[in-house]
Amino acid sequence: MEKKKLVVFTGAGVSADSGIATFRDADGLWANYRIEDVCTPEALARNREQVIGFYNMRRRELLASKPNAGHYALAGLEDVFDVRVITQNIDDLHERAGSRQVLHLHGELRKLRSTVDERLVFFGEAVPNFERAAEIAAQADLMIVAGTSLAVYPAASLVRYVPGGVPVYLVDPGEPDVRGLRNLKEHIRMRGAEGLPLLAARLRKEMD
Repeated sequence: MEKKKLVVFTGAGVSADSGIATFRDADGLWANYRIEDVCTPEALARNREQVIGFYNMRRRELLASKPNAGHYALAGLEDVFDVRVITQNIDDLHERAGSRQVLHLHGELRKLRSTVDERLVFFGEAVPNFERAAEIAAQADLMIVAGTSLAVYPAASLVRYVPGGVPVYLVDPGEPDVRGLRNLKEHIRMRGAEGLPLLAARLRKEMD
C-alpha cells in the first residue's frame, strides 16, 4: 500500500534545542548582529572578512551541535509515511537524524557557492528551491509546521500551497502567523524537541 505523503515545514525553533541560535528571539542571533551587516550581498562586498567570519562561527556552532528529539521523531516517521522535509534552516541536523528527503529553502551552511553564482541565497535574494517546495506542499496528505514564526517570506507562504482539507499540525510554543493555514487541525504549544515526539507517536498510533 502506498504511504501517505507527510510534508514537514520547519524553522529555526526546531534546531534551537540543539543549541543552534535562532534569529528572532530576544536572546537570539540578531541580538548581537544586524542582518544588514552579515547576511546580505552588500555586506559581503563591503566587509568580506566580517561576513565570512560570521559564517565560520556558525559552522563551528553547527559542528558542536547534535540532532534533538524533534529531528529524530520526524526521521522515525519515514517507516509509516512518505516524509518530505522542507526547512528554512541551513543546518544539516535533519539529515544527521536520518531524514532522507530534505529540501533547504535558504541554502546549507556546510556547502559553499561561488559569489558569481546567482543561486546564492542571502536576505533580500531569491529563494531558488521555492518552486520545488511548493510542488511538494501541493502533494501533501498531511502537514506538520514546526518551529517557525511564519513571518519570513516567501518561505512562509508555502503553507498556502497545501490543498484544502489537508490537516495541518502546528508545533510551536509561540504565536506564529497562522492566517495562511487553511486547515489548522491543532496547535501544539511546545518546543520542537518536546512536541514533535508526542505528535509523531500519535500519528504513528493512528496509522496502526
